[in-house]
Parts: sequence; structure tokens; C-alpha cells
Amino acid sequence: MEIETKTPTQDTIGAMFEVGAHFAYSKARRHPTASPFIFGAKDKVEIFDLEKTKELLEEAVDFMAQLARDGKKVLFVSGKNEAREVVRISALSLDMPFVIGRWIGGTLTNFDQIKKRIARLEELTSEKESGELAKKYTKREQVLLGREMESLESTFGGLISMKELPAAMFVVDTKREHIAVEEAKKKGIPVIALMNSDCDVKSAEYPILANDAAIKSITFFVEMFADTYKKNRGVKKTGEALDNKKEEKE
Repeated sequence: MEIETKTPTQDTIGAMFEVGAHFAYSKARRHPTASPFIFGAKDKVEIFDLEKTKELLEEAVDFMAQLARDGKKVLFVSGKNEAREVVRISALSLDMPFVIGRWIGGTLTNFDQIKKRIARLEELTSEKESGELAKKYTKREQVLLGREMESLESTFGGLISMKELPAAMFVVDTKREHIAVEEAKKKGIPVIALMNSDCDVKSAEYPILANDAAIKSITFFVEMFADTYKKNRGVKKTGEALDNKKEEKE
């Protein structure tokens, strides 16, 4: 079932409730920093205070909108099965880099080496498409190169559009993607994150406390941020636009 993507200016709380964003984990799994965002519990499952989630969401969406206005790259990350497809589709729709498999250590902190692997993938892909592989190599060599391409594509295929370190990273589940988050911290890259009650709220500059396990909830938030970027790409704030017009007249 398709989920209508909302924005924080609409009935956000109702929309989040419809997709089950209010369901947290049990109290036993709750990270201490998530406590202020819990409203109560039902059948041993804790419930998020969606009023507070909405406030966090508005801040995160504003940041994403600014990234879009500035034309900045955002790296989308989530290896969990429930998130992979929507993260991949959303990132591709924006021509943004993404990681939907195992995070390779050093993707951010050793980016110079990662770029070499991406360049190798691009080289092999180009040679295959142009027919050069068939001309330059034996059938056995082509088989081996084909396997290398498959491996590189699986690992680095989503990063081809990342020619430099991203300006920000969007993550689903910071606990699961803790290595990626730690690397972002080391490189000073701000993190926007959809996270459940088992995550450390302090692990992201822009945390959104909501269900990060259900497909509907994940889809709702990922698509919201993708739509926000699309709508604000290259658009200046009203005040900035007015200032520019005044400068042009002068």
C-alpha cells in the first residue's frame, strides 16, 4: 500500500499515528536518553510522545531544506531489510549517494581509498559498456573482471555520485549503523536520524524519535525528507530572494 507523504505543516501527528510511528520498544530496551520522548505504555510496548516527535521532525526537515537550497550532498544510510528499498529509491530519485548493505569501515574516515574503489568500478563499467573488455581480455579474464565488477557494485555502487564527503548523512537506526554514525562524527558531518527508543538520542544532531522498524513508518519519514529536498533544491528563502532583487535593481 502506498503511503501519502506528509510534511510537518500538515496533520503530521495524525499521519505519524496512521503509520505506527508512535510504537517504541519495551521499557527494558529503552536507552536512557530516549526517556523524555516516551508518553506511556500499552501492552508492555512504550509509546512515543508524537508532539515531541513533531518538534524534532520540524527541526530536521528545516535542516534538510537548507541543504537542498545550498545544493549539498546527503548520504542516505540503512542496511536493515525494512529500509533498504525505500532508501535506495529515494536516494536515486535525488541523485544522492546511499549505502543499503554492510557499512564498509573507512567509507568516510578513509575516503581517499574508497574513491579509488569507486573509480575502479566506473572504469570497468565504462569498458564493459563500450565493448573494450571483450577486445582487451580473454574470456577467462572477462569472467574474473565480471566477478570483480559484481563485488564492487554490491559494495560501492550506491556511492558513485559521492565525489567528495557529504554535507550531511540521513540514517535509519543509529544503533544498527553506529559505525557509520561514529565516522560521521569524526569528520564533522551532521547526522539526521530516524531512531527508535533503543538508540542514543545524542548520537545524531537531528534525531527523530519514532518507530524505525516498521516499513510504513520508515517509508513515511524517508519519503518526507526526499520530498523536502526535491521541493527546496536550488530554491532560496523568501528573504534571500527579496534581497537579491533589491541588489539587481541597484
